[in-house]
Amino acid sequence: MERSHYCNDVRESLTGQRVTLCGWVNRRRDHGGVIFVDLRDRTGLVQVVFSPEDGQSHGQAHVLRNEYVVQVEGIVARRPAETENTKLPTGLIEVRVERVTLLNAAAVLPFQLDEEVSESVRLTHRFLDLRRPEMQRNLIARHRAMQAIRRGLDEEGFLEIETPMLTRSTPEGARDYLVPSRVNPGEFYALPQSPQLFKQLLMISGYDRYFQITRCFRDEDLRADRQPEFTQVDLEMSFVDPDQVIGLVERVVARLFAEVLDIRLNLPFPRMTYAEAMDRYGLDAPDTRIRMQLTDLTATLAGTGFKVFADAAKLTGMRGQQGAIKALRVPGGAALTRKEIDECTEFVSIYGAKGLAWVKVNGPWAEGGWQSPIVKFFNESELTAIATATGVQTGDLLFFGADRLKVVNESLGRLRVKLGRERHIMDDTPFSFAWVTDFPLLEWDAEAKRFTSVHHPFTAPLVEDFDRMNAAGAEGVDEVRSRAYDLVLNGSEVGGGSIRIHDPQMQRRMLELLAIGPEEAEEKFGFLLRALEFGAPPHGGLALGLDRLMAIMLGAESIRDVIAFPKTQKAACPLTRAPSVVDAAQLRELHLRTTARPRGEAAPG
Repeated sequence: MERSHYCNDVRESLTGQRVTLCGWVNRRRDHGGVIFVDLRDRTGLVQVVFSPEDGQSHGQAHVLRNEYVVQVEGIVARRPAETENTKLPTGLIEVRVERVTLLNAAAVLPFQLDEEVSESVRLTHRFLDLRRPEMQRNLIARHRAMQAIRRGLDEEGFLEIETPMLTRSTPEGARDYLVPSRVNPGEFYALPQSPQLFKQLLMISGYDRYFQITRCFRDEDLRADRQPEFTQVDLEMSFVDPDQVIGLVERVVARLFAEVLDIRLNLPFPRMTYAEAMDRYGLDAPDTRIRMQLTDLTATLAGTGFKVFADAAKLTGMRGQQGAIKALRVPGGAALTRKEIDECTEFVSIYGAKGLAWVKVNGPWAEGGWQSPIVKFFNESELTAIATATGVQTGDLLFFGADRLKVVNESLGRLRVKLGRERHIMDDTPFSFAWVTDFPLLEWDAEAKRFTSVHHPFTAPLVEDFDRMNAAGAEGVDEVRSRAYDLVLNGSEVGGGSIRIHDPQMQRRMLELLAIGPEEAEEKFGFLLRALEFGAPPHGGLALGLDRLMAIMLGAESIRDVIAFPKTQKAACPLTRAPSVVDAAQLRELHLRTTARPRGEAAPG
């Protein structure tokens, strides 16, 4: 059964040598006596030839069908010149079979591996879907990426240390996946959303450079770039500032791209503050390839006679809640039809916008070239100011948002991405990285009527904002900035981290601002608070989302295409049919009772 070579390793240098190959029949062709089979394994294809002169193997070749598993032995030979296939790495040779062993037959496939089928079919038969060359390339690339990361961090002095999968629930972010304890009735573990607290404890324990490629779990609504279980590259360092963490991550990412894609990235990556990202792009993870930016016109149009804009400019509140007027210039956008403009208006309503004002620029406004229902509400100085601030040109379109700043940024920021990609108003750069820094430490949750942490409760504030954070009460706390940083690639956050709070009194103040009282703080985080009192070094780190990063690197439409066995958007596995109902005996062992009815079962009565 021993294999001498993988299929893709059979090249001209082996001409005249005997080889033994194992794999799947990718395609069989009968050319009136001579039978050709494309043999496939995870490395690629090689053509094997069955000649009528070899009666035994030729006879067996007649029974072969797609996806049969075989072993072949034969001699490597040059293909006749007229049959060479330069598109294949093995296209100059073939293996002339002397012996073939059928290892297993295959039933009729539910779909052919080279045909387009729905994702639900692919996921139901994932074991077949994973045989497709593109899926195998993706998973092999993922393996290479993980090894490059491990080598890079090892050379930087990091230790790979595992942290628990069964831990306690600290529901400060997304919902936890809970695991009932059989031996501790009525108590539950939580699957980790992140190893955050454990890696901080490792810093306190003196392991000053830790990393782990680990699975994490979040019970949240899913999208194309989210899964209930995901993989992150988690790291933490002691005695560092943000620049050192960022520099380390840049080196690791650069190595990853060099080894997996043979692409050399230019370092350092550009940086911008959160305030700058929101002002120019409306989003904290901007796609910097798109050649459009937002223009703030709030001060310019605060006294305008256009009531919708004037009312928005008068709105007040905490950060993000005050009013704003912004414009988005769309180069060449005057070609948009009224139907397309209406579709843009409908699009921004998803993000809370009540409407979308617009101006088509068919020429200078002074010559009547601005086409819009709102132009009549502006005086000459306001029109001149709009034209100057936005840099609008003939043939462009201006979209305006006027509302709470948070709504304006989100709606115009998302519209910028939509139009930039659909109309290709963007650079052809395949990979555009940027760092976003100095995020707000806290944000106000109007529904819960309390502050929540923008990243997590263990993120340190900027040193220059210490006084504001420690002031009595919560006055001005929403203006405190954090020592947090996100890595953005092509408009997607692929990594996030911060310098952590290492002072126990500051950590208690942070929990107090989050409306977590002393008793609750002790119950949820007592072990961390005690550890911080025993010589905690300054420390910080970051986590890279490996699934999302690999999807962007490999051009996959969804992270499901870079994960071997992913879940659907309903957090289900069509292959194994998980989640599933468990029997009553299992529930009794766990001291549980369910009130939910199995799917499809009618309600009583």
